[in-house]
Amino acid sequence: MLLTTKFLRPTADPRSVQRERLCALLQPESVKRLNLVVAPAGFGKTTLVSQWCSQSPSTVAWLSLDEHDDDPRRFWQYVVGAFEHNGLLGLEECRLQLSHCSLQELEGPITALINVLAADGAPWTLVIDDYHFIRDPQLQRQVSYFIDYLPPDILVTLASRTEPALPLSRWRVRRWVEDIHPGLLAFSEEECQRFFHDTMGLEISEQEVRRICSKTEGWVAAMQLSALSGGSIDERKPDEGGKQRIDLDERRISDYVLTEVLEQQPAPVREFLLDTACCPRLCASLCDAVRGTTNSQVLLEQLLRENLFLIPLDTRNEWFRYHDLFRDALLQRARQFKAEDTEKHWQRAVNWLLTHGHVQEGISQIVRHEDWHWLAQVLAEHGNNLIHGGFHLPVLNWLDSLPANVLQESPQLQMLRVWALFFANRVDLLDPLLGDLEDMLDKRVADSHPDAEGALGLQSEISLIRSYLARSKSDDKSASDLTQQVLRDIDHTRIPLKSVTYYGVGLDYYGKGDLAAAEDALKSAVRYGELERKPSTVLSSGGLLAWIQYNRGDIDEALDTCTRVRQWVDQHHSDPRQPMLISCWQNSALIEIYRERNEFQLATSYLAPLLDHVNNGTEPGQHVVIQYVRGHLAFSEGRYREATEALEDAASVARRRREHILFEPPACSAMLARCYLATGHLELAGEWLDQVSHDRFTNPLNREQNQISIARVQVALGHPEAAMATLVPLRLSAEHDQHYRHLVEIQLVYSEALYAEGKIKEAEQMLAQAVQRASEAGFMRLLAEESPTIRRLCLELPTLKAPGRWNSRVLSMLTEQAETKIPDSASPKETEEEAPTESGNTDLPEPLSQRELEVLDLINRGLANKDIASTMGVAPTTVKAHIRNLYGKLAVGSRTEALARARELRLLA
Repeated sequence: MLLTTKFLRPTADPRSVQRERLCALLQPESVKRLNLVVAPAGFGKTTLVSQWCSQSPSTVAWLSLDEHDDDPRRFWQYVVGAFEHNGLLGLEECRLQLSHCSLQELEGPITALINVLAADGAPWTLVIDDYHFIRDPQLQRQVSYFIDYLPPDILVTLASRTEPALPLSRWRVRRWVEDIHPGLLAFSEEECQRFFHDTMGLEISEQEVRRICSKTEGWVAAMQLSALSGGSIDERKPDEGGKQRIDLDERRISDYVLTEVLEQQPAPVREFLLDTACCPRLCASLCDAVRGTTNSQVLLEQLLRENLFLIPLDTRNEWFRYHDLFRDALLQRARQFKAEDTEKHWQRAVNWLLTHGHVQEGISQIVRHEDWHWLAQVLAEHGNNLIHGGFHLPVLNWLDSLPANVLQESPQLQMLRVWALFFANRVDLLDPLLGDLEDMLDKRVADSHPDAEGALGLQSEISLIRSYLARSKSDDKSASDLTQQVLRDIDHTRIPLKSVTYYGVGLDYYGKGDLAAAEDALKSAVRYGELERKPSTVLSSGGLLAWIQYNRGDIDEALDTCTRVRQWVDQHHSDPRQPMLISCWQNSALIEIYRERNEFQLATSYLAPLLDHVNNGTEPGQHVVIQYVRGHLAFSEGRYREATEALEDAASVARRRREHILFEPPACSAMLARCYLATGHLELAGEWLDQVSHDRFTNPLNREQNQISIARVQVALGHPEAAMATLVPLRLSAEHDQHYRHLVEIQLVYSEALYAEGKIKEAEQMLAQAVQRASEAGFMRLLAEESPTIRRLCLELPTLKAPGRWNSRVLSMLTEQAETKIPDSASPKETEEEAPTESGNTDLPEPLSQRELEVLDLINRGLANKDIASTMGVAPTTVKAHIRNLYGKLAVGSRTEALARARELRLLA
């Protein structure tokens, strides 16, 4: 049961200062999605937000959190409850999903909540107070997903004592965030007057208020100290040594810190502040290491109690930071009077960061200090793990900051650069770098260099990189030979390469279609990746493993693999401030699994982050796989035009960028042929059949997929005997290689060919075998997506009418499919309406797509969303997504603004 008092907005204290200028900043804007009010306790966050809500025209859903709400399921139940409490309808299914789904499947009900808000169409404001209680990394990622895909007119406001671990930098670049931080919360002179007189009840003169406001610049913490001292501040001149070479405003704050705070502290506190000013963040262990003491926790708690500009970074009083201006003032004083000690303290702080898992933070400090020799040592020690943990781009930046001679004299750093470029998909730069590095290593071995053994170890890394490059050029033999060579040498090197090597072996076996051997290699890659702490390799290896398990027909095992790997990666790559590691293979496998189980919302939730990669540019192999699963999902949902667009794009990229793809991607054109058949365009299917006969596939899975589509078209064109001739050898090879998903499809199409030949009994026997195998593997959509003939024959099967959950779900899907007309009967090859000639579409940073232009035209005709959906033959949620995209591209927030902007750009007549 939910505590409904948590949904009640607090009543503002009538004595509190009205913050009109801040309330104006909190108002909704065209692209804004998040108000972020972050300040320590007592800064008036809740009061400010409550004041603003009382003026807001939007419906407000308020949620106050406590320490018990740091649980994903409980948190989302309360969020849904807040919306329901304030009148949002249609959330029953969402609540039901939250009660029954696993923690790993919460993306489904979150997506359902987003869809309900989109369907509602009304402006809403969600306020979450005391968000600092949320620490769970998985929950932070879910909140990030929720905000990423909010529909227009929905605004989230978070009030927190600490900055939440969300992708704020990315959102700020998109202008989604309005930050209300302590600097903005600083009081104006008028607000200072009201604060001292009305709130604090102090009788001080206006002149004194102005003096305090000027000296503190309205900084609330300083004002509180002033008020507690009796409403006056003694005039003191700062020491000559305390003057700052910074701008006037910062100097005033620094002077206040040094004269009114630091110099009035007891000697132990003053020494602690100066000794720890070098630390970007503070915890007791770090401070003890810097100072060589054991009492830092006591002093930190004392600073916190006395509000000495110490900002908590968590709610457990473990991590803190000083206010930036306060720390700057302390550092300046420390460097002036304790320069040698300050340098020693800084070195101790960096060493502590490096040895306690805060490597990136330590490196950032070294770079700022421009200690290039130390940076080279640290990168040589930690760079490989950083790259394989997903931080290849920062490593590239750090390597670029090194002097050229330092980089040129170190083979290890050059190898590190090669790996970073490889993970950044900049493979075109690698050949010359590898050649230069091999020359250097050969020379070192020939000259008996002291590090000759290390040179031999690097040769294994070079061979491994060259094996991946060979795959990108379809030189499978060289790739396999190089990888096997690395496996022979790997136990004699000091470099942890087993996980990456076994991933390469898995790719080789997958390319050959030896799925059993690929599974064994990928399981080894996952195991060694966990031992070597390489999250990106674990995720990629586990993702491809799940993809293979799915295609073999082991759906439950594939889902277990995805869940276990994701849990391990989240545990060892858990900083929510960093981008969430995403594996194209794993998300694609999950999309296929949930699509096959008819759970389209969950499938869509795993597709959404992949589409960001497509839109922002990703390597061509991933692009093809993503567009393939996107097209397959659209096909399953009956959105054939959208499926065709995605699959045509995938096929085009696969052809044009083949030399840059490390593996043979799925047979996208085979799925295109199914779209032609589903929409009744046999002439297009015939054209495809004429063209596809020249295609060649090295991966047996893709070859089988292509041949099955050929047989489907042959049956549809009235050539069942040709279809059977195509399928007979295919059936034997699929069964031998344990390609069970394809085997079911082969049996289904073969039964239709037999039926077309009049061999009814044989057709029924073959169909029964296919349905039995599909039942054992858990395939469902596979049956519902077959031809009308197969679906009708399946409905007549006695075995499907027997009791059982799988039987009932499949029967329901088959019945629903039989009653549904083709929703997208227009030819997939029809050209969309041309954009107006000489329009300003190309002047936009991101031009509108043809689909978005079509939506814009229908909006211009005055059609409502549901009418647009009906006209285009798509779901209403798809229309809303198109509208949200074109709003973003046009930088507008409403239909009226969109039409006005479109006319300016001559996109409309």
